[in-house]
Amino acid sequence: MKLTFRTLVFALLPMVLAGCGIYSFSGTSLQPDIKTILVANLENKAMQINPTLAGNLTQALQDKYRRLTKLEMVYDEADLEVSGYITSYEVTPTAVTADEVAARNRLTITVRIFYKNNKYPDEGFPNGRSFAAYQDYDSNNSLDSVQDVLCEQIIETLVEDIFNATVAEWR
Repeated sequence: MKLTFRTLVFALLPMVLAGCGIYSFSGTSLQPDIKTILVANLENKAMQINPTLAGNLTQALQDKYRRLTKLEMVYDEADLEVSGYITSYEVTPTAVTADEVAARNRLTITVRIFYKNNKYPDEGFPNGRSFAAYQDYDSNNSLDSVQDVLCEQIIETLVEDIFNATVAEWR
């Protein structure tokens, strides 16, 4: 009898959680009446500019919301609004040799994201929140030769962090 009850509880638990409308197995925790999202084009306000970074980051964010939520992507008046800008794109040395020469460098990208929930104004961060991610590379390589791969990896991390902080509420 005890085994049957446990089996029944574990079998019904996922249906109960999914049925409450707040939890989903995609990892989001959106209210059921949230239907639309606007992901605005990000601006690049960094002192050093990578000309494709803002567009690639915007596209990656839009793709993430399309893939992992049922939200409709709109371009005006949405239930959720994500906007922001790139604040920093910088290379710094991370390891120095005995000759005081950089052995490794770090590319760090920082963005300021504004997240507004128009249906539930207490949720979100309408005043903005900074997200940063980095990748290290060997200083024998020029930034130009590794920049595309590094940016792709950094964008992936930033998008995951932004997604989690907005609709997954993993803050």
